[in-house]
Amino acid sequence: MGKKAIIIGATSGIGRALAEQMSADGYTLGITGRRVALLDEIKGTLPSETFIQQMDVTDTEAAAAGFASLVKEMGPVDLVIISAGIGHPNPGLDAALELETIETNVSGFVVIAGVAFNHFKEHGKGHIVGISSIAALRGGSIAPAYGASKAFVSNYMEALRIRAVKKKLNITVTDVLPGFVDTSMAKGNGMFWVAPVEKAAAQIITAIRAKKSRVYITKRWRLIAWVLRILPEWLYAKS
Repeated sequence: MGKKAIIIGATSGIGRALAEQMSADGYTLGITGRRVALLDEIKGTLPSETFIQQMDVTDTEAAAAGFASLVKEMGPVDLVIISAGIGHPNPGLDAALELETIETNVSGFVVIAGVAFNHFKEHGKGHIVGISSIAALRGGSIAPAYGASKAFVSNYMEALRIRAVKKKLNITVTDVLPGFVDTSMAKGNGMFWVAPVEKAAAQIITAIRAKKSRVYITKRWRLIAWVLRILPEWLYAKS
């Protein structure tokens, strides 16, 4: 039986690059996004069998139903990657922008992580991958909700990993923390070490194969993570 994966948020950025590389590697894919026409277009470019499901993760009830429908169509899957996410530079603290970020990155993430975990629990094994961010490590003054939402993702992924261990479940949980990647999400000044999206996707796939618990993308961002963790707040605030 071939490998089967669902990618939540596969119409752009890291999600789309993962779909392209995993399809070339022989995965049967289920891909989701808000725009059906774009999903159809992407499906036509992928070499492996591909199923599509319209999904807006902010509509949590419909997203859970859409996930169940996709699994019913594909059969049990081995891997679920949650790549749907947004972020806005928000120096004015526009509440609508902050809430939109939370609805997608927190509420949307939680519903898919939950149904994926339960799917793997039912079928005896599986692998959940959540795309967090290096921004999860410290508060970000330009986009407060973005960093906070990604901190939620990383914390939640750790909780699922611990749950799997305590329940003796054969479920792997991988927390992916990218630095700057060349996608439409990369906004603002002061960016450095910006990775091509294809390179980021390739390193994520390597981490999936190795069943890593946590991985920084690209690898050099591990150094930045270490610095961010030890930097006192008074000095971090000046950076």
